[in-house]
Amino acid sequence: MASGPIKIAVLDDYQGISEPKYQRLDPSKYEVSFFKDTLPPFNHSDTTQDVKDKLVARLEPFTVISTMRERTPFPKDLIARLPNLKLLLTTGNRNLGLDLEAFKERGIPVAGAVDRAHAGSVGSISTTEHCVAMILAAARNIAQDDFSVKAGGWQTVPAVCLRGKIFGTVGLGRLGIAVAKIMYLAFGMRIIAWSSNLTQDAADEKARAAGFPVENEHGEKTFKVVSKEELFKTADVVSIHLVLSDRSRGSIAAADLALMKPSAIFVNTSRGPLVVEKDLQDALEQGKIRAAALDVFEREPLPLDSRWRTTKWGQDGRSRVLLTPHMGYVEEATLDAWYEEQVSNLVRWEKNEGLTTPLY
Repeated sequence: MASGPIKIAVLDDYQGISEPKYQRLDPSKYEVSFFKDTLPPFNHSDTTQDVKDKLVARLEPFTVISTMRERTPFPKDLIARLPNLKLLLTTGNRNLGLDLEAFKERGIPVAGAVDRAHAGSVGSISTTEHCVAMILAAARNIAQDDFSVKAGGWQTVPAVCLRGKIFGTVGLGRLGIAVAKIMYLAFGMRIIAWSSNLTQDAADEKARAAGFPVENEHGEKTFKVVSKEELFKTADVVSIHLVLSDRSRGSIAAADLALMKPSAIFVNTSRGPLVVEKDLQDALEQGKIRAAALDVFEREPLPLDSRWRTTKWGQDGRSRVLLTPHMGYVEEATLDAWYEEQVSNLVRWEKNEGLTTPLY
């Protein structure tokens, strides 16, 4: 190990939950710096060379970097410009923003962190709760009415009832099922689903596994598989629950959004790039649907000049828009456990002991 203190950079901890964990370390052995502002991603097409150089200048001095999952990406070209980096600590048990092959080629170990006391929370429960909250907030005008009352106003527009309406889930994996189950049981919504490889037989098996009958007393499928076109045409709530990949990127575009009912609500708590962002913004600018509720975006954090920030949504014929800053997995207990494991792994690495939750 280095003769002086090990230099550690902790990135993107917006709430400061990591600070008491890292500050317990012996300052004669560890020198910790915290960076709460996320610089633009190195590999984004809009990132200029000057901004890339600024990110490199920030990170280059450090031997160990702690990063929050999918906030600061580490592509191969960035890793190549960090000669001092010897250990990368992230959160969760996967991070799609890391080029693990490039880390492996450099011999830089990468360790994740999991919340063992609340197993499954970050993967399903937390995001499920956030998604349902956003659906209800969009349907009941919670954010707009709150703002109106605090600004001296009163009621704005009528809410919409969800009971008996159609919930369309784009993707019927763990999260799609979890949200659909709540909307079905709590609000009596009818569930339709689509994804590129989803079959009715698979959906029936998922219904059984969730504890539901395959059909109701009227012979209607509990999870009815439909075409993509039918889902967007008929759903009163369209909720995106796909995993981001090269194949799924841009899966939802203008042609899909144009099919939606004027009264429909569009929800995305999965990943921003699943949707062609400009197409969604244009549809909402034109007031094509009732509302959108979004927790994820093409670029995060949102640039200050983003249309999401600057447009007067819900005014002059525009659709209403509810925005949250990628909070689907941000729960204090989970973040606390993640950073505890990061610090533990740092100490293990310094002692040449094996890391917990290695990512390769």
